[in-house]
Amino acid sequence: MATVSDFTAPSTGGEFKLSAQKGNAVVIYFYPKDNTPGCTMEGSQFRDLHKKFAKTGAVIAGVSRDSLKSHENFKTKMGFPFELISDVDEKLCKQFDVIKMKNMYGKKVCGVERSTFLIGPDGKLIREWRGVKVPGHADEVLAAVQAL
Repeated sequence: MATVSDFTAPSTGGEFKLSAQKGNAVVIYFYPKDNTPGCTMEGSQFRDLHKKFAKTGAVIAGVSRDSLKSHENFKTKMGFPFELISDVDEKLCKQFDVIKMKNMYGKKVCGVERSTFLIGPDGKLIREWRGVKVPGHADEVLAAVQAL
């Protein structure tokens, strides 16, 4: 298993630093855009299971290319108990290789492929989910965290 390179990024709680989470499993989920149906549903599922994730000591963070202001509004509106990381410069998107060519209404566009990464307490990548379909995904991630 490869160790995930440390990073520091702006988030709704100030700065999110991966190395500061050592000793805890970290779930990082990448999503295309705040306040869109699929992303709202995905965030809500992680929110609804947050207590169960917290029981394991796992930290959840959502990442998109939206601004911090957009994230603050989205987090408040949806009552997310976890941080949202703003990746406007796509540094994290590139680090985790989640920028893909997608078809939007018949046009090719570069966008974020919905993906989730489970990083172990030792900083090593344990599992990745790419091209995520939202229904049931958070439950699947929780099961993987509980199995650690």
